[in-house]
Amino acid sequence: MNTIFRKSMLSVAGLAFAGGVFAGPIAAHAATPAVDAKPVAVAVQSAAPKPQGDQSHITLNGEQTANVKAIIAATKKAGLPERAAVISIATSLQESKLENLGHLGDMNDHDSLGLFQQRPSSGWGTPEQITDPAYSTTAFLKGLKQVDGWQDMPLTDAAQTVQVSAYPDAYAQWEQQATDLVAQHWNS
Repeated sequence: MNTIFRKSMLSVAGLAFAGGVFAGPIAAHAATPAVDAKPVAVAVQSAAPKPQGDQSHITLNGEQTANVKAIIAATKKAGLPERAAVISIATSLQESKLENLGHLGDMNDHDSLGLFQQRPSSGWGTPEQITDPAYSTTAFLKGLKQVDGWQDMPLTDAAQTVQVSAYPDAYAQWEQQATDLVAQHWNS
């Protein structure tokens, strides 16, 4: 079964299930007579999507935390919402563990550098530019803004569309930590 067909079928099944779950209780209570009750607090769910798959987590050092703050600052400067920062931080967690990597010799993937492992030979900028956290984040965000519907798509799809990685599903594992980091540092 091809991937697009399978995803379409899963989406339709998920919508049908969600419709039954949410419409069922409402319909069941429609015929129930009203009772005198006191109002109660209602929990409101966040609009942020639920992370996909198993999640990874690392403990950050001072440099990595500073890079999180630089990514958030660049996202705010670009006028983009928290979701863009989450996608950016998850991407950097996957690409470099939030470390501003220089040339790694034989361990280097081609000429990939910086937080997002961007390549000068692919037009991301000069080595000096893409090892600057503000510049590399702005370059990533510029690519993200060109992805139609990035705000509503799964994180891994948005990141992969910008990065074109050999491991397209790897970004998803960092979504929860990235979400937590943005929640912690967005207003600090």
